[in-house]
Amino acid sequence: EVQLVESGGGSVQAGGFLRLSCAAPGFTFDDYGIGWFRQAPGKERERVSCISDSAYWPTYGDSVRGRFTISKDNDKNMVYLQMNGLKLEDTAVYYCAAGPGDCSDWVVDHWGQGTLVTVSS
Repeated sequence: EVQLVESGGGSVQAGGFLRLSCAAPGFTFDDYGIGWFRQAPGKERERVSCISDSAYWPTYGDSVRGRFTISKDNDKNMVYLQMNGLKLEDTAVYYCAAGPGDCSDWVVDHWGQGTLVTVSS
């Protein structure tokens, strides 16, 4: 069965960094886009990043581009999100997500349980 499991969340001061991991067994990166969403308190869920072997390059949301980097390990079925230069507004629950498509046409149908990232001053 397909299951997404995130890890790596925690509390960090502004300007710091964290690396999130998502175990995605059962997915193939040529058939699926796998990536990250986040949801901050009082805000709607926001697409953060997506990666796929069928896409020329990963995609990033405007608010994280240049600071966050998504990567994957096909052999281990793992997806990572390196978050540098964290800001207070990055505080959110981060969800690993997967679905058919190539990120430009991505229909998420699997969600992880979420991992909390808290950025403090």
